[in-house]
Amino acid sequence: MQHVLAVLNATGGEARVAGGAVRNALLGVPIADVDIATTLLPQHVVRRSEAAGFAVHPTGIEHGTVTVVHQHKPFEVTTLRRDVTTDGRRATVAFTENWMEDAVRRDFTMNAIYCDAAGKIYDFTDGYRDILNHRVRFVGLPSRRIREDYLRILRFFRFHAHFGNGAVNAEGLAACARWRRGIASLSAERIRQEFFKIIVAPRAVATLELMAEVRILPFVLPFRPEWRVLRRLPADAVLRLAALAAAPNELQEHLRLSNSDAKRLQAIAEAPDITPDFLPQERRRLLYHLGTQTFSDAVRLTWARSRAKLDDKEWRRILALPENWPVPKFPLSGKDLGNVGLAPGPAMDETLRALEDWWIASDFKPTREDLLVRAKARM
Repeated sequence: MQHVLAVLNATGGEARVAGGAVRNALLGVPIADVDIATTLLPQHVVRRSEAAGFAVHPTGIEHGTVTVVHQHKPFEVTTLRRDVTTDGRRATVAFTENWMEDAVRRDFTMNAIYCDAAGKIYDFTDGYRDILNHRVRFVGLPSRRIREDYLRILRFFRFHAHFGNGAVNAEGLAACARWRRGIASLSAERIRQEFFKIIVAPRAVATLELMAEVRILPFVLPFRPEWRVLRRLPADAVLRLAALAAAPNELQEHLRLSNSDAKRLQAIAEAPDITPDFLPQERRRLLYHLGTQTFSDAVRLTWARSRAKLDDKEWRRILALPENWPVPKFPLSGKDLGNVGLAPGPAMDETLRALEDWWIASDFKPTREDLLVRAKARM
């Protein structure tokens, strides 16, 4: 990072680390990405970076952003900007050399903060104090910030769920509630990205309850107020969504879920309740039919909905079954049946199904040879 800053700061121009990386460093939480703000125009960023031997990708150059890669680590370098026009989803920007102009267009005070290569903090919106107090507060008038981009409603709750401590900022909450209908103008992809970050946050459940209370959550998805269940589930977005959503099978279109997430949700919805009341053989049979992921999801969800304690030994034992009993593979194939004289076709398929049913009913103990003997007897 220091090398990139040194290159951008050489011979005029100024670059500082901006936003999230500074915030996380002050909060003492892991830093995922490092964004850099600069007074240099994008073409000058490209020129200097390439001259220094960095890889350069113009990922958003029309908005002033260039991705610079140094030692396999990407840095998003963005020219200071001011908003010219906004429509609730996108902004038209103009470049500036004024750090204050760049700061006051940002969403929250804790994101409108900069740090130079020497470690000096530049704070134009009192964000430093808000960071130390774990307080999420809009820059300037909350209603104005929200109308510039309605996604900031969900971002307000996301940042509170991750970094907030204590009561939510009342002025920001009131503005989010007032302009909540603007969420409907956002793309499903943007809504899903923010919501998935909310639902796994440390203060996820309290934040979701608050979103329901101020009637914002219904603009994200039809939900069931299963707050107790959610508190008892691990921080897994799809699993928590299965508990929260009123109609899980409709969410692929509603939130533009990936095929894998949608299939997992459907499998959870169709799985039976799995409890310690099942006999060991029944547990193995369910694990075989459902697969490891769905079996584990069903156990966790059933456990969360039960009255059992979260350190219950019997529930822990059934949840650990996939680790202690690797799911076996049916040891017979159509080729094996062909080798003993059964021709391909419906009769072979029926025989395979019958043999697999017997193998499962026998607790997966019959060997390949046992199955072949039984196949010959059937023939």
